[in-house]
Amino acid sequence: MMSGLEIFEHPLENEKIYQKWLDFAKANNLGASSIFVGIVREENHCEGLSFDIYEPLLQQWFAEWSKKALEINVFLKMAHAKGNVYNHQSSYMSGCFSSQRKACLSLFEDFIEDFKHKAPIWKYDLKDGQRIYAKERSHKLPFSGILR
Repeated sequence: MMSGLEIFEHPLENEKIYQKWLDFAKANNLGASSIFVGIVREENHCEGLSFDIYEPLLQQWFAEWSKKALEINVFLKMAHAKGNVYNHQSSYMSGCFSSQRKACLSLFEDFIEDFKHKAPIWKYDLKDGQRIYAKERSHKLPFSGILR
């Protein structure tokens, strides 16, 4: 199976991504899918959000989750935007696919929550043409920082 992680240099085109994932499910005779789409909300007087991604660490994090998923016969897919994503555009999409819904649903919420806390993606508010680090909405990554 090809890697289920894709990073885009622009807002996500959800319909195209979902169609590719649906084709994967059909080709593998998978009867259950759960899809989560993150859309940038208009709030805090922001024009949108901007994202930095440390790709090698994200690939490692996703590979660990994919391995865990495969142990219960679930396939994970994920797409994320890098750079600017304006209000009402999509920055994140994840999918969980299996032959049965229970396995799919049992994993999905934990995957999304872990993503929010441990994926190496940094979020910035876009205000007045500037990128402002969203520190108050960020989580410290485990094992990050200065090595001793």
